[in-house]
Amino acid sequence: MGLFKQMKDMKDAVAAAPGLVEQSQQMAASAQMMQAQQQQQAAAQYQQAMAHQQAAAGALAPQPGGLEPIAGVSLQQYAVIVKAIAPLNYDQAALPGIAASHGIDGASWQQAHDGWNARIQGDPAVARAFSDVYRGV
Repeated sequence: MGLFKQMKDMKDAVAAAPGLVEQSQQMAASAQMMQAQQQQQAAAQYQQAMAHQQAAAGALAPQPGGLEPIAGVSLQQYAVIVKAIAPLNYDQAALPGIAASHGIDGASWQQAHDGWNARIQGDPAVARAFSDVYRGV
């Protein structure tokens, strides 16, 4: 008698299978729609945050005189010289020699190096300008 019960249960399961499959497909479609909505919301929030960040960055202006040369060394010259130590494993000791090869004496270089570092650290707009020049060199 257990065999007939098992066969009846199997028949009931097979009869219910199409409905379960359809329900499963509906749940999967619903989950995909929810995921797409969440991704759209996240993308919108990211774009809004980036727009806010760009607006804030665009509002930054260097402090008065922040981009003026220091000891005759412009930001462009400073970036070229600083970037020249990259192939030398960033050996800071090579900077005065590289500066000299660009016509800048040791005392002027030291003053410019210290001054540009202070400006870059103290003024985000100068730091951004230096970064832009450094990448473009």
